[in-house]
This record gives sequence, C-alpha cells and structure tokens, in this order.
Amino acid sequence: MKRYLIIMALLVGITIEAGAVLKEKNLEETLTILRSELTKHYHELTSQREEREEQTQEVFRNLTLTMKQSNQNALMLYSQKQEYLFDLTYACHQATEQYQRFQRQQMPFRDYLKKTDVEIARYDSLVNSLKLMPTNMLSEEAKNDRNVCLTLATCIMRSLQEDTQQMEDYIRYYDNTEQRLKNMNDYAQKRYYDIQTSIFVNGGDTYVDIIRHLMEKWQTMKEVVQKKYTTDKESQRSDWNVYWIFGLFVAIAFYALIAIGLNRLVFRFMPKRFHTEEFLKKRSSIMWTTTAITLALLMGIIRHYSEQNFFIMASGLFVEYLWLLAVILISLLLRVNSEQIRSAFHIYAPLLVIGFVVITFRIILIPSELVSLIFPPILLTCMVWQWWGVKKHNRNIPRSDMFYTYVSLTVFIASVCCSWAGYTLLSVQLLIWWIMQLTCILTITCISDYLKMYEEKRDFSKKPITQTWFYTLVHQVVMPVLIVWSLMLSVYWATDVFNLSDMCWDVFNHKIINQKNLQVSIVKLAIVVSLWFLFRWMSKTILSLMRLHFEIKDPSTAESRVVMGKNVIQLIIWGTWLLLTLAYLHISVEWLLAISAGLSTGIGFAMKDIIENIYYGTMLMTGRIKAGDWIQVDGTMGKVASISYTSTIVESLYGEVITFQNSQLFTKNYKNLTRNHGYILALVPFSVAYGSKAGQVKGLIEDAIQNLKHHMIDNSKRIRVVMTEMADSSINFQLVVWVDAVKKIYVVSDILNCIYDTLNANGIEIPFPQRDIHIKETK
Repeated sequence: MKRYLIIMALLVGITIEAGAVLKEKNLEETLTILRSELTKHYHELTSQREEREEQTQEVFRNLTLTMKQSNQNALMLYSQKQEYLFDLTYACHQATEQYQRFQRQQMPFRDYLKKTDVEIARYDSLVNSLKLMPTNMLSEEAKNDRNVCLTLATCIMRSLQEDTQQMEDYIRYYDNTEQRLKNMNDYAQKRYYDIQTSIFVNGGDTYVDIIRHLMEKWQTMKEVVQKKYTTDKESQRSDWNVYWIFGLFVAIAFYALIAIGLNRLVFRFMPKRFHTEEFLKKRSSIMWTTTAITLALLMGIIRHYSEQNFFIMASGLFVEYLWLLAVILISLLLRVNSEQIRSAFHIYAPLLVIGFVVITFRIILIPSELVSLIFPPILLTCMVWQWWGVKKHNRNIPRSDMFYTYVSLTVFIASVCCSWAGYTLLSVQLLIWWIMQLTCILTITCISDYLKMYEEKRDFSKKPITQTWFYTLVHQVVMPVLIVWSLMLSVYWATDVFNLSDMCWDVFNHKIINQKNLQVSIVKLAIVVSLWFLFRWMSKTILSLMRLHFEIKDPSTAESRVVMGKNVIQLIIWGTWLLLTLAYLHISVEWLLAISAGLSTGIGFAMKDIIENIYYGTMLMTGRIKAGDWIQVDGTMGKVASISYTSTIVESLYGEVITFQNSQLFTKNYKNLTRNHGYILALVPFSVAYGSKAGQVKGLIEDAIQNLKHHMIDNSKRIRVVMTEMADSSINFQLVVWVDAVKKIYVVSDILNCIYDTLNANGIEIPFPQRDIHIKETK
C-alpha cells in the first residue's frame, strides 16, 4: 500500500508540473518564453509517458490485489459458523484489519482529480486565448511562436483529459473496493458484538446442566468435532485441515528436540569457570529457559519464510507463548536463589500449563462446544494443583512471589466459578489476563531489583546528579510508566486470544467523559500520568543541577538561591504539565474562567494576603535575608530555616520553630545579624572601687581581652574600654568589643571571666553596694 501511495505522489508531481510566464518586455517576448516553457513541459510528458503508464498499471495491480484479498476475506468471513468461535474471531480480525489498513492509506485520487481539473481549465483558457489572439498585429516570428504554443497547449490538455478519464475509472474501482471492505467491517463488528455479549453477558449452560445431559452433549460434541476435523478429498487442499494441525505439533516437537540438543552441546563445551556451584544447582532450570528461547527463535525464523497461512498464524501464537514462558523463567532465575528455584517453578507451573492449553485451543481453532465441555474440568484440576503448590512450596519462595501465588489462586477460583456457571470464555479471558499481567509484573520486579543492586554497587547516593541522571530517569520515569501501561497491555494481550484486540483498543480510547469542555479516556489518563512522572523527574533533576551549580559557585549563598530558584522552576515545570494536561483533556480555559468569574470577588479578597506575601517574599529572597541568616524579630533571635513565596520559617535559639508571614516579617522591626560580617557590637559593663586608677584599669582590661585571642571576637576591630559613670559606690566602665552574633552569650561569659580574673590578679577591688548605719542615741 505504501508503495503505490508513493507512485500516486509521483504521478501528481509529473503530470501537474508545468511552466508559466510573467510579464515580459512585449507580447512577442512573452510568446517566445511561453513557447520555451510549453516545449520543455511537453518533452517531459513525452519522455515520461512509458514510466507513467507503468506506474498507473502498478496502481491498478495493487487495487486488483486488494480487491482479491477482500473477496477472499469476505468468503472466509461469511462462511463461518457462530459455534466456531475461534474461527469466527480470526475471520473478523482479518476483515477489520484489512479495512483499517485501507483507511489509513487512502489513495489521493480525488486530490489528483481536483488539481488536474484546475490544470485542464487553465490550459483550456490558454488555448482559447491563443486562438482569439489577432495575428495581423504579430510579426512572422511571433505568429510562429503563437501557433507552436497553441499546438503544445492543446496536446498537453488532451493528455490531462485522458489521464483524468483513467483516474475516474480508478476512483470507481477504488470506491467499490472501499464499500466492500466497509460492508465486511460492519458485519465483523456485529459479530464482535455478539462474541462480546456471549463472553460477558449471556454465557452458556452451566456445567451442572452439561453433566446432567452429558450423553447428549457428548454426541453433539462428536458431531461437531467430526465436521470440524474430518477431511475429504476437496478439503485436503485447504491450508487449515487436520493434517496441517498435526504437522505443526510434529514440527514443534522436532524443533524442541533440536533446541534441547543445541543447548546441551553449549552447556557441555562451556568453559569450566562458568560451572559455579550456583550454576550447577540451577542447571536444569537454565536448560528449560534457554530451550524456550532457542525454540522461539527457530519457530520465528521458520515463520518468517513460511507462506502457509495456518502455519503463520499458529507459529506466531506459539512464539508469543514461548517468549512469555521465557520471560517468567528468566525472572525466576535472576531473582530466586538455587535453594528456592524448584519451589518457584512448582508454584508457577499451573499457570504455564493452563496458558499452553489456551494457546493450543486457539491454534487448533477448537469449537465452542468442546471448550465448554473439557475446559472446566481442566481448570478445576489446575486450581487444585495451584492450591497444593501454595500449601507445599510457599514457605520456600520470596515474599513477593508468595503474594503472586495467592493472587493466582484467587484468579483460578474466580475462573472456575465462571466456567462452571456457564461463562467459560470469560474464565479464559481472566486467566490469560492474569498470565500476561504476571509476566509484566515479574519483568518489572526483576528490572527494579537489578536497578537497586546497580545503585548500591555504584553508590549513587553519594554521587552528583551529573553522574546519576540517567539512572534516575530509568528508575523514576521508565519503571513507573511501564507499570501504568502494563495494566492496559495485559488486557490487550488477553483480548487478542479471541482477536478482540481492536475492540479492546477502542474501549481504551472510548471517552468516558465526553463533554465539550472535558474529554477523558483510559489512554488519555495513562498519558497524563506518564507525563506527571516525566515532569517530576525533570523538576528533581533540574533542582539538583541548580543546587550543585550554586554550591560550587558560592556555598554561603547556595541555600537561599536554591530556595528562590526552586519556586520558579517548579512553577514553570508544573505549569507546563498543567497546560499540557488541560490541552490534552480538552479542558477549555474559557470554561475555567467562566467558573472562576463567579468566585472572583471572594477569590480576590482571599488572594489579597497571598499576593502580598508573595510580593514581600520575593523582596526578601532577592537579598534582604537568606536561609542560614540569623535575625532578631521582636526580641526573638533565630536562624532562618527556609523562605518561600508566602512565609519564612525561623528556628529560635531556644529550639522553637516560628513561622512568619512574609508581609508580617517585612513590617516588623527585624534585624539581620549576619548580613554584613556576622559580628555585632557588645557592650560589657564592669565596675571598680573608688581609689582605683582609671587609666590602669582601662589598659589592663584592653590588653587582657586582646591577649585572650578569642576566635569569636573580631580582633580586626579595636577593643576599647570607656568610663561611663562615677556611681555612688563604684566607677563604672564598659568594654566595647565586636563578637559573634550567634554565640554572643558565650563570648560575653568568657569576657566577664577574663575581666574578673584580671582585676583580682592586679589587686583592683571590685565594689559592691554597702551602706554605713549610724545609731543615734536618744536621751
């Protein structure tokens, strides 16, 4: 189909292309240029005529082939009996698939005709213009050019008319083919609806009723099987007779033996260094796994080169089952140790067996009557087998697999109930869904376990984001997205057993909510959730890169810059995700504005304080304070823990966590104690007794504090002692010194100790309040 789409595009390009003239110096010059352009185009058409004819024949052959295939599918579809469910679903699938493929690759016949009609009209006007042109006013050369142009334009117009007539024939043929395919598709959709109803709504006879009328059902089944699988001379020529079915299973057994032999040879000649104790304990399990993979490859290669319809269909299904089996076995080999591997194989064996039974039913196109008769007992046997495996082996398997076995047992019980209640096909759907879902879960679990091991081995927790971004992409985006889509994928695969995958995809795309301003479907929700994981990873990665950049550039201001940048980046990233979600779900912004209009007054009052806080928060983050600064607000001293657009969190010296609204903090008389250099001026008072020499006291104390060389005192600034007062009982001084703002209380304590020791060491009296009491005697 793609091939003759390209052919049609070439035809349009070849046929429609033509030269044109613009306004030249005079009429004679214009005719000369027109003659040159028309001659060139005519020669191109003439030289490409054979190629065009071959291409049009190729288009016709492809249309003929499509019609033949549609006739073949029509005969197959309309001849199927309702009780041959697998045959009917296969025929319906072929019909709908051909129609969808035809619709996706529609031919541009009508577009070609529109363009050609325009060209014919253009050349018709050109011919008329040349015919009506007065020749008596032209020179001999111009007359000759005019006649040549008239002849060339007429020839080109006739060629276009012939192509148009041929294309109209193709369009009629194309329309007939399209209508035939549409009729088949409509019929197949009706049959799909009947199948869907029989699976999920109507069901059939309960198995108790079947047992009551066992002989009658047995006789009916024998007749159906004989009609289905007995061949005569005419049916022996069919690609779908019993001999081909028998030959397929013989081929499977033959290639399975080849796969086993090849793997035994590989294991035998494998280097001794690979024969570890763990390998030897898992050798039989590894053999089964590699055999499944080898057999799948062999069957896939043979299927690729086969032209037999039944073998293509059946081998395709069997290869899918083998890959399913290989994925489960590989997951167990990688996750489960050698002591647990046998138990793990035992608990999953019932599911693998029932999966093989269903695939076999699908391959041999088993009649529905036979499925209803034999499948419930098989299902009951596998359920008992699963229960026995849970009871015996659950203690010797990982906890996650233990949970999966209980879910498997629950699915078996539900399937048995459905099959015995008459909903046999629904039970098949449940089992296949769980097998597919379990395969996805085990695969994702195995990948997750190895990702964790890889993370621990490389110690990613201590490495910068520049070295771990790809790992986080896989861990935080790819794995969650796989989980989301695996839910739908498993259902899709399950419905494909009955060739209902197209219907399943339509259900996924069906708009659960289909309003003018909101459209929601399962696929849309999955895409929105997947985008959420992607944008979350982008947010974390960009923030980590930004933090790394700021810490390298200036560690002291990194925290405050990260806080400010974090808010901006999150606003941009999550705003983009929100806009994409609104657009994808067709949520109208006008609709949102209309809803918010009624709440605008209340929102305006409510947003007043928020907007004010955001404004002051921006002002604070631009440099007034930053995270890590020490500030003093209303006598409370503390460290700024974080700044957001609405509030600032402060951890006080007493361990309290205080949250200030940005507008409140901005209007309060706060002090930034570490804005400049981290030191504040401390005035430490002390006193000496009268009689002490003031100059000596000042010199002693200044030298003592200077020699203290305290690391929390700014020694770059001069330490001074000043006399402040001659009080009643003492001479008062103050020590002027710059100390660490955060550790002020500890520094002042050390300074007072130094002053006390210095005064005592030099015999300078430290006064204390005292009064002389005189007792007056009265006579």
